[in-house]
Amino acid sequence: MAALNIETVSQTTSMLFSGRLDVPGVARLWDTAVKTVKKSGQGKIRIDLESVEYMDMAGATFISHLSRLAGSTPSEQSSFVTGVKKEFAPLMELAGKSKNETSSPPPKSSYIEKTGEDLVASLKDAKVFITMVGEITAALFSCVKNPGSIRWADTWMVAERSGVNALPIVALISFIVGLVMAFQAAIPMRMFGMEIYVANLIGIAMVRELGPLMTAIVLAGRSASAFAAEIGTMKINEEIDALTVMGMEPVRFLIVPRVIAATLITPLLTVFSNFVGIIGGMVVILSFGYPPISYYNQVVGFVSWGDLAGGLVKCFVFGLLIAATGCIRGYQTLRGPSAVGDATTRAVVSSIILIAVFDGVFSIIYFYLGI
Repeated sequence: MAALNIETVSQTTSMLFSGRLDVPGVARLWDTAVKTVKKSGQGKIRIDLESVEYMDMAGATFISHLSRLAGSTPSEQSSFVTGVKKEFAPLMELAGKSKNETSSPPPKSSYIEKTGEDLVASLKDAKVFITMVGEITAALFSCVKNPGSIRWADTWMVAERSGVNALPIVALISFIVGLVMAFQAAIPMRMFGMEIYVANLIGIAMVRELGPLMTAIVLAGRSASAFAAEIGTMKINEEIDALTVMGMEPVRFLIVPRVIAATLITPLLTVFSNFVGIIGGMVVILSFGYPPISYYNQVVGFVSWGDLAGGLVKCFVFGLLIAATGCIRGYQTLRGPSAVGDATTRAVVSSIILIAVFDGVFSIIYFYLGI
C-alpha cells in the first residue's frame, strides 16, 4: 500500500513516498501530495522515492506532475527527486519526456510563414499527384499493348458498380434538372409566344453541357469516393505492401481496372442522362399543349451529331479524371482513424475541381473551333 510522510525542515518540505506507486496508490495519495506542494510557499520540495517498492507509468507520471507543479508556482520554488531506484529510472525518464512534449507550446508562425508552408505542401502534393498520373499512364499504355494483362473480371465488376448501380440517381437528377430548366426557360419564352423553343434550349444544354457535367459530378460523389475508400483501406491494412512483396504492381493490379471501367461507363451514363433530361423537358412542353412530335422535331432539328460527339469526348476525359483522382487519393492514404475519411473527402473535392477546370478548357476549345 502506498504511503506518504511529510517533513518540513528550514523551508524544505520533504515528501517521503513508500509502498507501491501504481494506479490505486496514486489515487490514494493524489490529493494530499498536490495540496502539500501548493501549500509549500516559497520553500523547496524534495521528493524521496527510496522507500518505494513498486512503480508503474502511473506513478512515474504522478511524480513528474508533482515536480512540474512545484516548479510552476508564482514563488518560483524548485523541486528535486532523490532515491530513484535503478529499475524505475527508465519510467521517470519517459515521464519527463512526455512532460516536456506536452508542456511546451508549439512555435507560432506568422501569416507569411503559414502561407509559405501551405504553398510548399500544395506543391509537394501536386508533385506526387503528377507522378502517380505518369505511373497510371504508363500502366495503361502497357495494358493496351498487352490486353490479356488486364483483369477484365474486376473491370466489369467495377463498371457494374459504378455504372449500372448509378442509373437511378443519374435518372432522378437528370429528369429534375431538365424539368426545372424547362420551366425556368418557359417564363421568358412565354412573353413572346415561343414556348416550343424551350426544346431547343433543353436539347443543346443537356447534350453539350449538363448531361456530361451532371454525370461526372454524380460519379465523383459515388465512384471517386468509393475508389479512395477501397484503396485507402487496403493501404492501411498493408494489403498494397503485400502485393508489392508478391511481385505484383499495385497500379496495374488495382488502379488500371478502375480507370478503364470508369472511362468506358461514363459516356454510356451520359447518353442515358441526356435522354432522361430531354424527357424531363418534354413533360413541361406537353403541359403547354404542344404534341410530342413537335418537341421531337425541335430537338432533332437543332441538336447535331457534332454536339453529341463533343459532349461524349468530355465524358471520356471526365471518367479518366474521376477514376484516376479517386485511386490516387486512396493510394496517398496516411495512418490514423480518420485517414480513410480524409482521403475520400480529398478524392471528391479534387475530382470536382478537375471536372470544373477541364470543362472550362473544353468550352474554350469548342468556342474557338466553332463546334
